Amino acid sequence: MFGISTLGWVHTLGSLPAIPLATYMFIRHGRIVPRSTPGLFYLVSMLIGGFSVFLVAHQPISNIIGVITITLLLAGYGVGSMTWLGRARTYLETIFLSLTAFFLMLPTVSETLRRVPDGHPFVTDLKSPLLLGAQAAIAVALVIGLGAQMVYLRKRRGQFA
Repeated sequence: MFGISTLGWVHTLGSLPAIPLATYMFIRHGRIVPRSTPGLFYLVSMLIGGFSVFLVAHQPISNIIGVITITLLLAGYGVGSMTWLGRARTYLETIFLSLTAFFLMLPTVSETLRRVPDGHPFVTDLKSPLLLGAQAAIAVALVIGLGAQMVYLRKRRGQFA
C-alpha cells in the first residue's frame, strides 16, 4: 500500500507518534517538554524515525534532514543538564526541540502529498505549487511558533532555573 516497503512502514509507524505527542505538548505546555512522559515517548519515536530514515530514504536530502534532526534532538534533550547556561538552557531546549518538530513535519507532509491517495497522489512533482505551499506554511508556522514560545518563556522566566 502507498508503495511503502516493510522497513518503510517500521519507519513511518515508529515516527508517527511524535506528531500527536508534539502537538499535545505544544498545546498543553507551549513547547516540547523533554522531562515528561510525553517527552520521553517523543524522544523514542523521533529516534526511531531519525535513525531508520537512513535505511529507507531515496533522496540524499533525507539523510541530511535525518542527521540534523538527530543532532537537534540530542542537543535539545542534553542542554537542560548544562546548568552553567542558566535560563538560556530552557530557551535553547525549546528552540532545538521545536526545530525537530519542523524537520519531522517537512518530510511527513511531502511524503503524504506524494503518496495519497494511493495510486493518484496529490503531488507528483517536487516543484508542485501545492507541495511548495505546504512547505512554506510549515516554515511560517515555525517562525511564528518560535516567536510565540520565546515571548511565553520570557513572561515565565522566573519559573525556570
